[in-house]
Amino acid sequence: MHRSRTLALAATAATVALVVSGCSSSKGATSGSSGSTVAGQNAATTGVVNASDHKGGTVTYEMKGTPDSLDPGNTYYAYIYNFSRLYARSLTTFAPGAGKDGNKLAPDLATGLGQVSSDGLTWTYKLRAGLKFDDGTPISSKDVKYAVERSNFAPDVNSNGPVYFHDLLVDNATPYQGPYKDKSDGGLASIATPDDTTIVFHLKHPFADFDYLVSAPQTAPVPAAKDDGAGYVKHIVSSGSYKFQSYDDGKGAELVPNTNWDASTDPIRKQLADKIVLKMNIDQATIDQDLIAGNAQVDLVGGGVDPQTQAKILLDSKLKGQTDNAYGGRLVYMALNTQVAPLNNADCRKAVQYAIDKTAVQTAEGGPLRGAIATSVLPPDIPGHQDINPYATAGDKGDVAKAKAALTACGQPNGFKTTIIARSERATEIAAATAIQNSLAKVGITLDIQQFPQGKYFSDYAGVPDYINKNNVGMMMMQWGADWPTGYGFLQQIVDSRAIKASGNSNLAQLSDPAIDKLIDDAAINPDTAAREKDYAQIDAQTMADAAYVPLTDFKVFLYRSSSATNLVSTSAFSGEYDYLNIGTNK
Repeated sequence: MHRSRTLALAATAATVALVVSGCSSSKGATSGSSGSTVAGQNAATTGVVNASDHKGGTVTYEMKGTPDSLDPGNTYYAYIYNFSRLYARSLTTFAPGAGKDGNKLAPDLATGLGQVSSDGLTWTYKLRAGLKFDDGTPISSKDVKYAVERSNFAPDVNSNGPVYFHDLLVDNATPYQGPYKDKSDGGLASIATPDDTTIVFHLKHPFADFDYLVSAPQTAPVPAAKDDGAGYVKHIVSSGSYKFQSYDDGKGAELVPNTNWDASTDPIRKQLADKIVLKMNIDQATIDQDLIAGNAQVDLVGGGVDPQTQAKILLDSKLKGQTDNAYGGRLVYMALNTQVAPLNNADCRKAVQYAIDKTAVQTAEGGPLRGAIATSVLPPDIPGHQDINPYATAGDKGDVAKAKAALTACGQPNGFKTTIIARSERATEIAAATAIQNSLAKVGITLDIQQFPQGKYFSDYAGVPDYINKNNVGMMMMQWGADWPTGYGFLQQIVDSRAIKASGNSNLAQLSDPAIDKLIDDAAINPDTAAREKDYAQIDAQTMADAAYVPLTDFKVFLYRSSSATNLVSTSAFSGEYDYLNIGTNK
């Protein structure tokens, strides 16, 4: 979750204090203040539901499959960015708030937002006094520096996250190889720590969204002496309000209050639950039933209930009144591999664009409650969005004639055969892939559907260009949320050719268009918000002209709100999920 330094987004400590105070009430009570609301359908999209400061109990999170990692420096799922804030404090974060109010940046480890030099090349942050790790040792600016180095400069060890810092920071005279290989003193020279409470970032070029970038858990401090690379996930050292009591790889984790967390250093966190339990590899239908029964408080992945549960809820007014349906800056799409024949031909990609029956895909995903039909890459709730539809078909049902004409233009008049992949834990993603398979069959394109686990989807399969290219994977199902709510935060990692990496890659199409790269660079350095948004609109249009991504639906999450959970608020900052920072329980 990441952003641009504009006045509209410069959240102050006073704003944060107001948001937190609006969440306060006695156990189980609700109020009429702007920060709290009584229960009802979509109530958590406009305020905090079941606001409470009640302490005690166990908050249970359940999830389908496993995450890529709970290591804050080695993850790229929005739900782990959200969850990790319980044990990993970044330089900035998002203040609790409903909907777009949740997009407001607030200082976290830092005393304020960054101080930027007049040339835009230097960003300075001061850490709060009295910060400690869970073992009682002081948190230093050097721990933040080390966290950025390990997460962005050691791709062979920590490959899952984005590499914005790697691309933005000035490199050493001899290219820096990361902390595991480069044992020289000082590390990356462009991150300076003149004292224990000051950290200074020196950039290659101005970057307007830097305050957003440092909200990533990659800036959560890591003590170098405790880091053993890939093994760090088994004994993460906490800087947040909770610490790990246990971790069982592939099964779950338990967190308990961090006794060295000091509320006086942290205006946005509460420490309500006695224990937080995370259960992995739970069937979605079971998660749904546990939420309805009050035996679990949160569906960690936050993708919404399964289709059967959705149907049940819609027939029951009481259950329906405990749901939230919100946009969250997310797009459901299919990436077309521009490096594998015949999809390396733009006309073949355009044939796919025309052939797909998007209404069938929307139905497979759960209908309008789960997303509006998308016609471009940039979602409607991200600045720079424009209403364009370059591959329009009647009723969004596909156009066989136009698809076949495009196939003829690319030298494949009889169609072709390729593989499409999806995540095995995501039933609606597989259903959407099946709908696409049926659509493309009408024009002679034959798809073999293969499924892979979400925890390895990017590290081993979809995000590994070498694997994709060698195994004739032409299409990849995907859902993408903004790293932070600007056009850059949504687009850069999926359309910039320089973002392509050997593992953990997010530019699944391997799109390489110099015009797009130039627009990305122009937007990054432009201090004018309107001009940046114009660049984002052009990037969106050019990406659609390249036909590398097939936008399917602008995702809407359909979440069930457990009556046993307190302080539930749906936030745009984390793709419409509930804000996990202060959830408690009334059980």
